[in-house]
Amino acid sequence: MGPVDPGRGRTVQQPLSGGDNRWLFRRVPGVNGVERGPEPEYDPDLDLAQVRAFAAVADERHFGRAAGRLGITQQALSKRVARLEGVLGVRLFERGAQGVAPTAEGARFLEPARRLLEAGRAAVEAARGAPPGPLRLDVWGHLYAPLRSVAAMTEAAPGLRVEAGAGRDYPSVAEALARGDIDAGFGRVHALPDAGLVRRLVRLEPVDAVLSARHPLAASDALRPVDLRPYVLRYPAETVRLDFLTRFADRFGIEARQGGPNLGLDAFLGRLREEPRQFTLFPADVPLPRDPGLRVVPLVEPTPLYAWSLVWPAGREHPAISELLRACADLAGRRRWLDHDPARDWLPDLDQP
Repeated sequence: MGPVDPGRGRTVQQPLSGGDNRWLFRRVPGVNGVERGPEPEYDPDLDLAQVRAFAAVADERHFGRAAGRLGITQQALSKRVARLEGVLGVRLFERGAQGVAPTAEGARFLEPARRLLEAGRAAVEAARGAPPGPLRLDVWGHLYAPLRSVAAMTEAAPGLRVEAGAGRDYPSVAEALARGDIDAGFGRVHALPDAGLVRRLVRLEPVDAVLSARHPLAASDALRPVDLRPYVLRYPAETVRLDFLTRFADRFGIEARQGGPNLGLDAFLGRLREEPRQFTLFPADVPLPRDPGLRVVPLVEPTPLYAWSLVWPAGREHPAISELLRACADLAGRRRWLDHDPARDWLPDLDQP
């Protein structure tokens, strides 16, 4: 035992003989500004249960909901988070009247923490020799029938195992990807991909005008987008939710626009049938119901294209992603999924390949 520090009544750490031992120890800042240490200089061992607790609270922004998601008590969850904060030497959450939110340190830790949890799952699967599970794929933009493209992909790759689900919209699918709840998403990416996501354009689909059989242009064999300027563009949902339609209207000078609640395809087409001054747009291969009260007219000079993309987490690619991309490349060759002529087609700038 070393000598006692008379001012503090504790043993003083003695250096080992034969050299400078300052590198062996460091002082570690603790939670609430209380300095801990000295401690040995080493990388802290992270407990995956504690990291999982942190990620759940960060996702739910609520300790009670996070505890329910993990199937543990709120007290046990709080202890795990507190122990993790002790290991890291930083506070990970701010708790206030508005709920729980990650601190700056917690926000920086979140994405590496998710990668760590995914690596842990992959390590267990590798050790057990278990094959990867099916590709969990969420789609969005349901009125435009994204699952018909997914079905074509699975037909082009018969061994591909896909578990398809319904996402509300692109932001919700991006959040599910970040949490690790799903492996990939499919739809139109109407904003720049979130940091940590990979986007691959896989299909460009021509778009048709759909209008009432009583519309003044209903007898046309084809229409130019500018022909639609005097009429009302009808949205199948609130206008803020249909980025492609808004970009189309902005580009071709269609000022009159009308949105409304999304009550499904039949209700939307029923409203359109009764409005002889309105029109909407649909990707050309969407299987619309046969209805003598509606007309579908191709658009030309230019032909608008609807861009379908796959998205998945960077650095966390499910083994089936490469097989899915090969299927898309095969379809692009056989069915011309990626045909695009800038002289005759129109794509929003964001969708450019």
